[in-house]
Amino acid sequence: MKFQLFLGSLFSQVKFRHWWMGILLWIALVAPAQASVILRVAIERGVNQVKVGSSTAALVKDSTGKTLGQLPAMSAYYAQSVPGGVALDKWQSGLFWIEPTGKGFVYIGDRWYRGRTLVVPTEKGLTAVNWVDAEEYLYSVIGGEMDTSWPQEALKAQAIAARTYALYEREKQRNNPIYDLGDSPDRWQIYQGVKSESPSTYAAVDGTAGQVLTYNNKIILSVFHACSGGHTENVEDVWGNTLPYLRAVQDYDQDVKECNWVKTFSPAEISARISGVGNVKDIIPEKYSPFRSVKALKIVGDKGTKVLEGEAVRTALKLRSTRFNVSKSADGSFVLQGLGYGHALGMSQWGAYNLARRGINHLQILGHYYQGVALTPIKAK
Repeated sequence: MKFQLFLGSLFSQVKFRHWWMGILLWIALVAPAQASVILRVAIERGVNQVKVGSSTAALVKDSTGKTLGQLPAMSAYYAQSVPGGVALDKWQSGLFWIEPTGKGFVYIGDRWYRGRTLVVPTEKGLTAVNWVDAEEYLYSVIGGEMDTSWPQEALKAQAIAARTYALYEREKQRNNPIYDLGDSPDRWQIYQGVKSESPSTYAAVDGTAGQVLTYNNKIILSVFHACSGGHTENVEDVWGNTLPYLRAVQDYDQDVKECNWVKTFSPAEISARISGVGNVKDIIPEKYSPFRSVKALKIVGDKGTKVLEGEAVRTALKLRSTRFNVSKSADGSFVLQGLGYGHALGMSQWGAYNLARRGINHLQILGHYYQGVALTPIKAK
């Protein structure tokens, strides 16, 4: 383990707003030229330091694109936030590129990744971004999102859905100078680097290479979830906005063990999660979707009442889904018995699994969950 911190005076008098605009320009000028679609995946965001390395000797380039030297293979270094930029081993610059030689992997935080690393300062510290080919990114995502032993047709459906989602986010973030998406499932897709790759994920990604879903020639928001509990939802009943391809359809996952759940809350536990209501007296589903998901949940307390709506119903109480019934136990606890896991929009992963086991191919699976879409080859740009 190697770590050195240099606080040289070169950048100490430069105010953030001045050098920040320069960094954006440097990224545009010195980013390696690519023929394929490259995704910028933020692995660490807003940290004071981040551990980096490479499985092979790696070139270290500064903010002008100049090669400063090499990091030796299989050695860990800390990139450190310093006034005006980043310190890495004996170097200091506005930002750093770490590019492995040969077919090496990069190390960021605590995992190995394909591609290269950009370490760049932001207002809240350092951000470490993995610049990776979209297809190689998917090798990992498919293994993070689905069991790699699942039928290949389910994995192929996931590959196309995940590729589409990533490119949708890339387009959405086109004005973000640092990254296209992150690596966590709360906002993006599960991306764990090379550890979640396998021969089955290679086959699924390579077998669908460059294919995305479009509606009226535009890449769709191809969201997916673990399971819906028998029926997916219309997007406006969950997020409020209407999209023609995210329509409610019959699902095939209601008998999945993981999609049946029970959660018990004491009144005090509800009070701790929902501020402003005091001691909770009752929980009342006020409004349902056509498929019995709770769209509005009233929390009644001795100091006030609060109504949770849409996704807040699930996230505020950390529930698996919004498709549930409420009952009260003898001790006054609230018992929520539910079906599903996730927002119930788009493709159900367990539904795709069951359909694939019945002999349904990946295109039929996708056509079922995303209504009226077309399969389109992407073009690098």
